[in-house]
Amino acid sequence: MGNLKIAWSVATLGVVSIIGGGLAGLSGAARWSLAQAGQLPPQKQQAPAKVLGQVEELPAPASTHELTAEDVATFLDGYVPGQIERQDIAGAVVIIVKDGQVLYGHGYGYSDVEKKKPVSVDDTLFRPGSVSKLFTCTAVMQLVEQGKLDLDRDVNDYIDFKIPATFPEPITLRRIMTHTTGFEEWDKELFVGSAADMEPSGAAMREHLPARVFAPGAMPAYSNYAMSLAGYIVERVSGERFEDYITKHILGPLGMTHATFVQPLPSGLAPLMSKGYDLGSSKPKDFEFVNGIPAGAMSVSAGDIAKFMVAHLQNGRYGDAQILRPETAQLMHSRAFGVMPELEGMALAFFQEDENGHNNIGHGG
Repeated sequence: MGNLKIAWSVATLGVVSIIGGGLAGLSGAARWSLAQAGQLPPQKQQAPAKVLGQVEELPAPASTHELTAEDVATFLDGYVPGQIERQDIAGAVVIIVKDGQVLYGHGYGYSDVEKKKPVSVDDTLFRPGSVSKLFTCTAVMQLVEQGKLDLDRDVNDYIDFKIPATFPEPITLRRIMTHTTGFEEWDKELFVGSAADMEPSGAAMREHLPARVFAPGAMPAYSNYAMSLAGYIVERVSGERFEDYITKHILGPLGMTHATFVQPLPSGLAPLMSKGYDLGSSKPKDFEFVNGIPAGAMSVSAGDIAKFMVAHLQNGRYGDAQILRPETAQLMHSRAFGVMPELEGMALAFFQEDENGHNNIGHGG
């Protein structure tokens, strides 16, 4: 993918880091990123150090070597355990992909503190929160490919209720995926205590419709409601329940058998879910039910989400599966909105930034 890189704050590569310790079953701090890791650009001939006042400016290294799994293990194994202890975190998992495969994956700490159950890359499920939105928008783009959805059509044409025309400009799927719908943020009953408290998706969309406070495209304003609406549109246009659509058209083709949007968890996955903690030393909390399912209800292992990362890094392809056409994936990864060229912007669902000559895209949760 050329110069595309998506980086996590601790390493300049494709990383999913899902850290236990969140509220009621959520992972608490989850950051999902992609990267095309490789050799960094060679530096110019080394220059002598300069002294600026009392501060010595050290010369840049003459060259760097290709990043290896050993490099990553040395860094992370020396860094993460200390952070877990200092921050009182139950457990964490880190996975890095490079050149179409996993370069490094490791679990730290416990998924169940009381039972001293260690975190596993492949068999421990976490709740990555808003990283779920990347799956929702991948589903939208699949239906765009099929001609069933139009990124620039008024979404009122796809739903069974009416979003008021507060502004002349319509709300579109492109606006939803760049968080520029202008909706006031919505979190009323976004999280509920039990499956019995969850609302059918259509009812939730109608009853919790937020106010439109900005004209579409005028102001970036993160919206869980808008992303939930995108999932509802996927449901209506495909004729499949949202959770079933994601399983059939994304998780299944990618071989993501340890991943689901279903709540409560299917019986085969429930024992694999990590406990949720405010602190690693505190009591675990109950599994948290997300009413806005497309915006944040996923449960997934690090090993499985790595497959999704690779698919996007390879323009929609993972192994023999092609979940997006290359041109669709490239469109999804391209900057689609920015207030100013110098500031970070939005691709379609992905946060976008330029760093050291690299185009970075990713998402937090």
